[in-house]
Amino acid sequence: MELISLAAAITLTQWSERTFWRKFADGSMARKTGSGKAMIPFELIEPHLCMSLGPEDLSVLESADGGSAAAQNDLAVIFLSNGKPKGAIYWLELAIKQDFASAMYLLGRCYSDGNGLPKNENLSIMWIAKAASYGHTIAQAQMQAVRDQMTGANSGSP
Repeated sequence: MELISLAAAITLTQWSERTFWRKFADGSMARKTGSGKAMIPFELIEPHLCMSLGPEDLSVLESADGGSAAAQNDLAVIFLSNGKPKGAIYWLELAIKQDFASAMYLLGRCYSDGNGLPKNENLSIMWIAKAASYGHTIAQAQMQAVRDQMTGANSGSP
């Protein structure tokens, strides 16, 4: 891996964008411009990563940074499994912009658990329902359980 986007570098280091621009200005970090966005040599941020990444994780990162919704979702899972929900939310939102159902489901779970976001049952249900509408089987089963519960409550059953 040679270059990563500034946005990816921010999630990987948990540094602010302002910190990166200060480092660019003072010459302590180099940047290049690629496809209209700031790109950073990966080796410059590698010592400052907020979590360890194995070789397989680096290929996921490269694909995610290149725009693959599946890889963005997978990278979000890596962030979540390392206790870094803020970075995960960023990657989930990118995948959701491409209508990736698994990312919608995971974002719904983050809202349900208050993991990286304020706990919000309404947003949780909304994202899980949207994932279900895109064919996510676990989300579909959960929404069916909600419908069954509502039907049972409306019919007067205990």
